[in-house]
Amino acid sequence: MDGAFRRLVAMNRQVVVIGGGLAGIAAAIRLAEAGHAPRVLETRRKLGGRATSFDDPRSGATLDNCQHVLMGCCTNLQDLYQRLGVLDRIGWHEELHWLRDDGGIDSLRPDPLPAPLHQARSLLRMRLLDRSAKREVRRAMWRMIRMGAAGRLQWRDRTFLDFLVDQRQSPEVIRVFWDTIIISACNLESSRVAAVHGIQVFQEAFLPGRFAGVMGIPSVPLRELYDPARSIIEDAGGTIDLGCSVRSIGFEGRSVASVVAADGPIKAATVISTVPPDRLAKLLPDRLHETDARTCNLDAFESSPILGVHLQLERSITDLPHLVLAGRPVHWMFNKGVDDDGHQHLHAVISAADDWMDLAEEEIVHRVVDELARAFPSIMDTPLLAARSVKEKRATFAATPHIEPMRPATSPSVLGPEGGDLQGLYLAGDWCDTGWPATMEGAVRSGYNAAAAIIGEGGLVDELPTGPLASMLGLR
Repeated sequence: MDGAFRRLVAMNRQVVVIGGGLAGIAAAIRLAEAGHAPRVLETRRKLGGRATSFDDPRSGATLDNCQHVLMGCCTNLQDLYQRLGVLDRIGWHEELHWLRDDGGIDSLRPDPLPAPLHQARSLLRMRLLDRSAKREVRRAMWRMIRMGAAGRLQWRDRTFLDFLVDQRQSPEVIRVFWDTIIISACNLESSRVAAVHGIQVFQEAFLPGRFAGVMGIPSVPLRELYDPARSIIEDAGGTIDLGCSVRSIGFEGRSVASVVAADGPIKAATVISTVPPDRLAKLLPDRLHETDARTCNLDAFESSPILGVHLQLERSITDLPHLVLAGRPVHWMFNKGVDDDGHQHLHAVISAADDWMDLAEEEIVHRVVDELARAFPSIMDTPLLAARSVKEKRATFAATPHIEPMRPATSPSVLGPEGGDLQGLYLAGDWCDTGWPATMEGAVRSGYNAAAAIIGEGGLVDELPTGPLASMLGLR
């Protein structure tokens, strides 16, 4: 097959992907591997969406919008990194370091005991929790083990806080333990997040096996993880158009006919939209999207913000790779390393950061330094060379019980009052019905689902197997 004929075949199999975040990249890679020619349209001038990096004009450094991590249970995200050839750029951390209110640090590390007992001895050694608190945690963990994945569905209309109260968890244990994990994992407090996802975090990440809860942190700026996508897509006859603003999706009747970009229309019979709900609502004609079962509730989705704060210190103040600030306003600290001049780069992360969004950068930095001083008092005497706060006001959708039934399917249905959903339009994004909360894993799953719906095969990769003892106890 010569090059001209290959390009002609590719043009006839073109799929337009709106959005170059993780969902868009995942969908495009799978389409390209199957012989389709994806055309990715991304408003920004880089791939990655909200999980990317930028060149800071103040310092000249490349900074991540926010530190994004994955867990061992994120099998589809790892699969995407493998397809991109960058999985070796993820550093894995079994040991998690927790800051206590008294300024001490607990370190949790799984041991050789079979799951779900592999974290038991570390939890017993935690000084963060007293004996009574540890009994509370064991009681709730045991309930999550025994109910299994099917059992959490009975909580689909409730919040995770409702579940914790039902399990007789005290407000203090909720503050320092449960919320510390849930806010970071779901970008919502336990009082707001759907119970199915709160329970899921522990059933799939902490209880089924040793590797499931291991934390992966990229060792390079996030945007470097996506660089190989261009060659994979272009080798399949596809393209990536950066800085391309999409204005609308055009239809003939109820079928997709085009995508209208700033520089003109693009003919397309198949489109995958990976943009957030509010953005998608602006791309679709009102008269059409209100009659599509997947898009008629776009206005009901709410978002939750994340704040990242970069600090460059004159000298190193810690060797810890990261720190969980249990029950505190600042949730994580990540050590980004020390440069050749001995300057240390720390990155603080605040999830569900609604109370921080209206603060000036100076006040944000002041508060973050005060919080880190609880663990590292020497930071108060260390000159701060540079600081940068990055606000992602609409970082993720809010995975509340209210919105769960409204999360849309990927593919159009042939049933509906107007003869079915909009044909040729496929939906992806972490807010779609992935079975996961607002995570990078959920975004990749949605992209894989969209590609599989078009290709007619493929889909999600296998999840990690549950350990034999955990499975026997009911965690399956």
